[in-house]
Amino acid sequence: MARLAEDRFLLVTGTAFGGHDLGWIRRHLPEDGSVQVRDVTSREAVLGLFGPRARDILGELSPDDLSFPYMTWREITVGNVPVRAHRVTYVGELGWELYAPMEYGLALFDALLEAGRPRGLVPAGYRAIDSLRLEKGYRAWGADITPEDTPLEAGLGFAVKLDAGPDFIGREALLRQREEGVARRLRCLVLDDPRAQALGNEPVRHEGRVVARVTSGGIGYTVGRSIAYAWLPAGLDGVGTRFEVEVFGEWVGAEVAAEPLWDPSGERIRA
Repeated sequence: MARLAEDRFLLVTGTAFGGHDLGWIRRHLPEDGSVQVRDVTSREAVLGLFGPRARDILGELSPDDLSFPYMTWREITVGNVPVRAHRVTYVGELGWELYAPMEYGLALFDALLEAGRPRGLVPAGYRAIDSLRLEKGYRAWGADITPEDTPLEAGLGFAVKLDAGPDFIGREALLRQREEGVARRLRCLVLDDPRAQALGNEPVRHEGRVVARVTSGGIGYTVGRSIAYAWLPAGLDGVGTRFEVEVFGEWVGAEVAAEPLWDPSGERIRA
């Protein structure tokens, strides 16, 4: 969510959840017409520039000050392209999401690739993003978390202001859950065999009893581990607790790991 003006906001949602989220917002709009919502997906192209050399690459193309902090945005020029640069990341590295008018998308791509190629820049797709976000502990909307899960269960309580700020839908339920405790938590499992890859929906068992299923998983190539996420019962979700995950018919040992596996202090994304 980016605040573009005093009374204007931009919400960027999951790849396949635009219609779902737009429908939810429309159902909860004030009846007096004081709030309006528009789907602007087709207006803009967006490219992610991430990595330890991202600032060097962008600085070669832009005369603007790129020192603005994490979780803020600025309007800049990249080559000949007007860009709104969001200092956010879904991969756990320094970088920006670069939003440009749709007709400038190809020019922005070409400019970034030409400037970045001497510094090792390569185009990367969803599977690369997925591997990196698993290492950083970023949840996948629709797989790891759904509308049926709460932030307290999902390890996202830090993103919710329960004791201050304006009221919101679900606040009372979260206060009650905080008081009573949660029955399950989304946890990171690291498999003993770094080559055994869980893809999703694999059973997870503890002492011979199936207690969960994998929500998403993959190989974390930076940390050299096989990673899987699963909703584990409270009491069995402590770091170091042992499980087994069935991967293509074989049970592979796994252990609950502290999150995130990559850059736990967050220094790289704030560099």
